[in-house]
Amino acid sequence: MGAENYKPTSWAAIQNATLPAQGAGNQTFDNRVFFGVAIGVPAYISYTLGLPFWFFLVLAVVMFLPILACTLYLTSRFASRYRNRVELPGKPIEEYITIHDPELKASYYGRNKIPMELFFESYFEGKIDFNGDPLEIMEARHDWAAFQFTLGQFKFFLTQWLPETFWHSREQDENQVRDHYDRGDDFYEGFLGPLMVYTSGIISDKNKRETLEELQENKMRLICEKVHLKEGEKHLDIGCGWGTLTGFASKHYGSESTGVSLSRNQVQYGNKKFEEQGIADKAKLVCMDFRNFPSGAKYDKITCVEMAEHVGIRRFQTFLHDVRELLDDDGMFYMQVAGLRATWQYEDFIWGLFMAKYIFPGADASTPLNWYINQLETAGFEIHNVDTVGVHYSATLERWYHNWNKNKEPLRAKYGDKIVRVWEIFLSWSTIVARQGGATCFQIVANKNRNDFDRAALICNRTNPSTWAKQQ
Repeated sequence: MGAENYKPTSWAAIQNATLPAQGAGNQTFDNRVFFGVAIGVPAYISYTLGLPFWFFLVLAVVMFLPILACTLYLTSRFASRYRNRVELPGKPIEEYITIHDPELKASYYGRNKIPMELFFESYFEGKIDFNGDPLEIMEARHDWAAFQFTLGQFKFFLTQWLPETFWHSREQDENQVRDHYDRGDDFYEGFLGPLMVYTSGIISDKNKRETLEELQENKMRLICEKVHLKEGEKHLDIGCGWGTLTGFASKHYGSESTGVSLSRNQVQYGNKKFEEQGIADKAKLVCMDFRNFPSGAKYDKITCVEMAEHVGIRRFQTFLHDVRELLDDDGMFYMQVAGLRATWQYEDFIWGLFMAKYIFPGADASTPLNWYINQLETAGFEIHNVDTVGVHYSATLERWYHNWNKNKEPLRAKYGDKIVRVWEIFLSWSTIVARQGGATCFQIVANKNRNDFDRAALICNRTNPSTWAKQQ
């Protein structure tokens, strides 16, 4: 299919793509070639040197990661785009960015594309600047940046990401959460706005330009409806942030809502808000690990909005088991998680490593949907419904980006130039990645898979065809 088949979108609700070029990825990566090299190289060395078979096995294990790194580097650098139908402008790199560093300038000019990791690391140090609005220039990144792996990314993956993923202790969770979220409420309010919700909102009408606050209220109402929250029910929100959902549920649905967070700042901020709103008798935040809740505590509804990723792959089953034990047998569990696509592109990995290093360290359980579903079912849950809301996250991120641009100068003066530049890349790039499917967000509603669970009580308009027809 040629470039003439691509039709740009013009939805009012989102930041519409200007240059959504297709990248190389798993559809151009041949596993047979990789495993052939991974086995062939140590086999050739062992045969040539006359070494025994056991030495070949040891050599194959030792050389596996270096061969994988070399393979990924070469394929990410030289693989062609897969069925791309968006024609790139072919402009010189100077049209998009200004390189101040003489050494970098000597290497990247004209049509010499700069590796994305080298670009953003240099941008954080002030060696490079955008020639205009960062979001608009990031939209055209395929015309000036190369999505190839670098030595710095391999080093981070081996020395930080892998050890944290395998270890992932409670102490690690506490340290990372407090280092990140106790930075200062003014920092987060600078882009989250007055509602202070650090998770994806929901678009109610793709033809309408809703505010950030409308998106977030849509999401909170949707969550409460999805779990059929009722007055007087006990509701637990795990990883509650500043407690906005906890307070919303209590105020609008009459629930007895408790939010838990490891961040002292968030808990103090949220409880003060509850007192101001006059709902402190039914809504409260607690600074603790939810796994330390007293034995026998039960909740009718449990929500966990974009916190489960931080539990980690290693401890995910334990996390779900703990949730199941806290949930009443007739209760509902809502889990909203950031995820990835299985049909990956190199940009997805490069963006993911950036996020792991600078934005959400320890969130190693961001995976494709099938992994989450399998984990829930293995833990004894039944999946009631699933929605993929990545494009809604893109709309949310775009509004965060514009808030950040309006408020960044006072934050730069207080927190420094580097963190402002990091957040510019985070918010602009993530707006794009979420819209194009490289990263996404899953809303999963589940219940205990028991014979006596009343499944008929959950029948609603989701399965009513006339409701779907009205949405066209």
